Amino acid sequence: MPRTAETEGYKFNHTMIRVKDPKVSLKFYTEVLGFDLLSEMKMETFTLYFLGYDHSGGKDTEEEKKDSRLNREGVLELTHNHGTESDPNFQGYASGNSDPGRGFGHIAITVPDIQKACARFEELGVPFKKRLTDGNMKHIAFILDPDGYWIEIVPTRLSL
Repeated sequence: MPRTAETEGYKFNHTMIRVKDPKVSLKFYTEVLGFDLLSEMKMETFTLYFLGYDHSGGKDTEEEKKDSRLNREGVLELTHNHGTESDPNFQGYASGNSDPGRGFGHIAITVPDIQKACARFEELGVPFKKRLTDGNMKHIAFILDPDGYWIEIVPTRLSL
């Protein structure tokens, strides 16, 4: 179905998840999954971190990355409510995959070589929810981020 003139310029921009400790989460998303920090917005009681993949070959400046945040697709926003990282009573956030709080399922990352990516995650000690060898779907895997959110790992070409 063709898009209407009213929606022609619409883009899916970002998904937001809450994180307990931004230092731990930023390290995971940048070092394990290769995201770039596009921008950071500190407010009085919370901080927003916008992450995305740099497809400029490293040519984008910090200012260009920041300016691109709302004019691109596939951005991940991590929201940190100040104090959760040091609150011994904080129970964490619902990942969306168990009760209570079932609803949100996962984000997905495509990789050029899923076997190689999963071997690297294994070496880095990343927890798996589903390995390639588990279940009937042997062509996808699920890893867990530091807050327990599921991340589907998918090959760039998938035949079902």
